[in-house]
Amino acid sequence: HHVGVTSSFPMESRRRLAQELAPLRKDALASHPWQHWTEMVDGAVRMPGGQSRWSAGKDLSWEPLRIERVCEVKYDHLQRDRFRHATAFLRWRPDKRPADCRYDQLDVTPPAELAEIFRVRPP
Repeated sequence: HHVGVTSSFPMESRRRLAQELAPLRKDALASHPWQHWTEMVDGAVRMPGGQSRWSAGKDLSWEPLRIERVCEVKYDHLQRDRFRHATAFLRWRPDKRPADCRYDQLDVTPPAELAEIFRVRPP
């Protein structure tokens, strides 16, 4: 399941991550849930993480990895089945299995009614 993107990492962290994650590249597409995305590179199909009016012209290439690791991220808002804005990487979670991580585990603050927020109260 595509959950969005995270804020960028400093260059030194990127080099380290590339080496650390390299073994997960082998045979990554064999059972990857986004396997069919590799065929949709022309942007003709709207999909999560794809081209949008905000990313026009940007290189949105991605490298599939076997889904074996879990990380914890910080986020500010959920919108249905996705993070509304980019998340921030916090840490790896070797104590968790990918299958154990679901959106329904996340705390969701119910929206406030505008009428209640802006209600005029007597002095």
